[in-house]
Amino acid sequence: MKLFFLFFFITMISIAQKKNPPITLDDIAEQYVRLVLDIGQHDPDYVDAYYGRGDWQESAKKMKYQLTALLDRTEAIITRLKRVRVPKKDVLLTLRKSYLHKQLTAASAKINMLMGVHYSFNDEAKKLYDATPPKYSETHFKRILRDLDKFLPAGTGTVSERYQQFRNQFIIPKEKLDTVFQTAIIECRTRTRQFISLPEHESFVVEYVNNKPWSGYNWYKGNAHSIIQVNTDLPIFIDRAVDLAAHEGYPGHHVYNVLLETELLRKKGWMEFCIYPLFSPQSLIAEGSANYGIEVVLPDVERLNFEKNTLFPLAGLDASQAEHYYQIQSLFGKLAYAGNEAARGYLDGTFDKEQTLHWLTTYALFDSARAEQRIRFIEKYRSYVINYNLGQDLVRGYVEKKSGKKPTAAKRWSVFGELISSPRMPSDLK
Repeated sequence: MKLFFLFFFITMISIAQKKNPPITLDDIAEQYVRLVLDIGQHDPDYVDAYYGRGDWQESAKKMKYQLTALLDRTEAIITRLKRVRVPKKDVLLTLRKSYLHKQLTAASAKINMLMGVHYSFNDEAKKLYDATPPKYSETHFKRILRDLDKFLPAGTGTVSERYQQFRNQFIIPKEKLDTVFQTAIIECRTRTRQFISLPEHESFVVEYVNNKPWSGYNWYKGNAHSIIQVNTDLPIFIDRAVDLAAHEGYPGHHVYNVLLETELLRKKGWMEFCIYPLFSPQSLIAEGSANYGIEVVLPDVERLNFEKNTLFPLAGLDASQAEHYYQIQSLFGKLAYAGNEAARGYLDGTFDKEQTLHWLTTYALFDSARAEQRIRFIEKYRSYVINYNLGQDLVRGYVEKKSGKKPTAAKRWSVFGELISSPRMPSDLK
């Protein structure tokens, strides 16, 4: 009799499971992709890239859901995701589940923002990007400016004005911009492909554009192809050639997206990687790895030699000044978080526009035109600014810790490549 009831019980469970099969990460992934497409109908900047099923995209365009319905849907998907069980020993699946949870949590925050909810700078950054930006005092930046002052050529005016006067010697002439940029791309691509395996057909095209709030942008189109746009509204300095070539291309955004598409979408069938919501934790990994990738592909000494011997002459600039230029740029880099403090003050309402412009010109050393452009960026992308500096620091810390005390170039590239082809999130880098 006991055996009969046990058999009956097992049979009933089996029938129930057939009628209501357990939900899987693949099920959640499809729901996530369609949700992101639907949120994108309320904010044209939200979906940065999509190369999934065309019928899903068309369906989203036809049916514009109310934000309250999207919020309910997001919470329902998160609840279902929590019920999905993955083997604890399977690190990659655990990361995948965490990725989906954090991306969905950010989607919930984004919907709330679209509904008029206002978060503080710190709260917004945490909810959208899974990281809390550090806060630096005005005294911190004044101390850096004093150090920079000692290295700038003597002259009149503020540190910011003297920095601009010095740097203006290193503007790439517009007629030489494409030649310099393409040369930097070739160098970065050659170096990257020595350590990272990429599809033979991967490629991107470069376009020069105007009237944008950013200096460069990678539009990933899928099938290992990107369009990289370079904004020529403002003068482009010699260091930006390598910065843009590496950040937007190799081993930055282009390589990052190619690897996610190749390794996770195509090989594993993880549908969530056919879409990239801009205002999400994925952006901190994307921007942080793109910035850190500059020093991975061209470490300081190698970069100086390449620019001094190749890019400076191509641009018609005085190569004898290269070392001094990069000495000053190294000190300037320590002011990176000044832009975050400007955004924090502006978005939290403790700075008005004039105070924000003053902060940017005084502590970020922007000229007035570049400061105005940065204000437009902050107004459009808000706390996204943390992804560049904090993202870079978190990625650097993760890669250097995993690489060991005296890593070879191959080891650093290996850890870096593993990171940018995985579903790892910002809080996983600590």
